Amino acid sequence: MQTIYHQPTIVDIPAFTVIGVTYDANLQQIVETNIGTSAYKSLISRKDEIGPRLSENVHLVQIYPMKENFNPHVDAFTQILAFEVPEGSAPPKGMIVHNLPARSYVTMTHIGPESELGRTYDLLYNDWMRQNGRQPDGYDFEVWDERYKHDQEDNEIDVFIALKEL
Repeated sequence: MQTIYHQPTIVDIPAFTVIGVTYDANLQQIVETNIGTSAYKSLISRKDEIGPRLSENVHLVQIYPMKENFNPHVDAFTQILAFEVPEGSAPPKGMIVHNLPARSYVTMTHIGPESELGRTYDLLYNDWMRQNGRQPDGYDFEVWDERYKHDQEDNEIDVFIALKEL
């Protein structure tokens, strides 16, 4: 049974490795060009090339430039759609390997259509960070498991935002 976080919770996650496809774009470009959908379809169609996977859950890793006044609607950032793999795994041609460090994360389960995911991010990045005196560490990730149903009302996505160490 998957742990569901209906309220923001801090969790410690050990280092892990993902292999998948990547692209750089801002949110407007992602929506207008459907680059995310294309990347997801590419990942799923090529998943057997990846070799041993630690689960069938897709991870969406988002890495942000650490610049003042960053705005994901206009500033490009990196997205990686990937599967978790054993450390030391090599990516197939045309894919990348990315290592995420051991870190504390604030996490929450977004419930509802994916098109409304911005509300969960706003709550975590703005309200929760300010209320708890914490700062993000430049990246986050989502886990899309068997509860992921894209834009349906019963869709659930676990969101994890890396926290700067205190």
